[in-house]
This record gives sequence, structure tokens and C-alpha cells, in this order.
Amino acid sequence: MKIASFNINGIKARLAALSAWLDDAAPDIVLLQEIKTVDEGFPREPFEERGYNIATHGQKGFNGVAILSKYPLEDVVRGLPGGEEDDQARWIEATVTGRRPVRLCGLYLPNGNPAPGPKFDYKIAWMDRLKARAAELLRTEEPVVMGGDYNVIPQDADAARPEAWAEDALALPESRAGFRRILHLGYTDAFRARHRGAGHYTFWDYQGRAFERGNGIRIDHMLLSPQAADLLDACRIDTGPRAGEKPSDHSPILIELDA
Repeated sequence: MKIASFNINGIKARLAALSAWLDDAAPDIVLLQEIKTVDEGFPREPFEERGYNIATHGQKGFNGVAILSKYPLEDVVRGLPGGEEDDQARWIEATVTGRRPVRLCGLYLPNGNPAPGPKFDYKIAWMDRLKARAAELLRTEEPVVMGGDYNVIPQDADAARPEAWAEDALALPESRAGFRRILHLGYTDAFRARHRGAGHYTFWDYQGRAFERGNGIRIDHMLLSPQAADLLDACRIDTGPRAGEKPSDHSPILIELDA
């Protein structure tokens, strides 16, 4: 089972690029972030033609998450629990079944800038809710994949120029501590389970030829419950789409599970 996470930065603007990547990479499941459209506006036909079932949690103009799956999507949940007054579309869950069920969680964690301030407070509060939900999911003792744009640079090794991010919400101690608290519940950072060292990035700013200069950061992550981590065969970042025409500023990250 090949599962990808991809911050597409506007599904309508990147439709051709995403369709071409799906044909090339052939993932079974894709967790999308920043679709930037309401549910009714999501362009379903190109994905349905490729055999994908679709679940969306959209929002006009920004945010928005979706799941594309070659497997039927069951028990779909939209919105991160614990935020009844939170109207930002940043979380979607569903279960797929191969040889065994896998619970998928697609997320777009708040950026948090400028920090300090209300946006950073919202980010930290959202991370607290995420930790609570992550703990609940562990109690199911089923394979759980929480994939998406976490907007967290976990360590200095995850940035080409860590000093440039020292005061940014993505790398502040509170953000990193929130990410570690989820790992300490028992989740595995799939990429770091397979790759060590610096130089691995998923995001490059559009400005200053950041991609061409290798000036990136790793903020898109796949966190796996112990049951999912036991099934992990591979994890990689596919930088190909970032080098293409009209790209997202993110690249997809993919895992392969023996599921």
C-alpha cells in the first residue's frame, strides 16, 4: 500500500501537475493539503477517472484537506476533535482496508506566524488537540498514519539554513516540543526511520531560487502508530514535481506499507 502526502497549494492551479504525478508515481492513497476550495468546487472527475475514491473537507480560498484512495473510504471524519468553534478545514480521517484496516489522518497544521501572537497561540492549541486525538487513535491498536504538512521543522538538520528559521513559528521551541510530545506517545517519524542526516527537504520557497539552491526545509511528515510502523517498507521524498511546471512549493512524501 503506497500512501502519499502532498500539500498541493491549490488543487485547481495544480490540477495538471498533480494528474501527471499520479500517473507517474501511482500512489494508492494521497493525503492532500491546501486544496483551497469548498467541497462542491473540488475537481473530482480527473481523479475518479483514475480510480480514486474521494473525501474532502474544503474551505473557500485557503486551507482544505482531502483524501484520494484506490480503496473504499469508510468512517470519514471531518475536523479535528476538540475544536467545536474552529471553522478552519485542517483535518480529515478515514479507514481503508487492504489485508487489514489502516486509519488515515490527513492534516494541515497551522503555520503560526507571526509569533508570538494569536496565530501562534492557535497553532500550539491545535497541536494540543492533535496530541489528544493521536493518543485516542493509539488506543484502537490499529495501524494509524497521520500524514500532512505539520508546519514544524523538527530539528536544525531539517533546514538548509537553520539560523534563518530560528525566530520562525515553524522552528520555535514550543512548536518542536509539541511535535516531540506526539512522537513520545509512541509514533514513528517514517522518514527518519529510514533516512538520517541533513539535506532532506519537502518545502522550498518560491523566492530566491530556493529549490535550485537547495535552500529547503522538511515540514511534511508521516507519523505512524506502532502497528503501522511495523508494516513500513519504505519512505521517500519525491522532489520531481517541485522541478516541474507551475509546481506547488512542497514535494510529496511517500511511504509503502505491507498492508
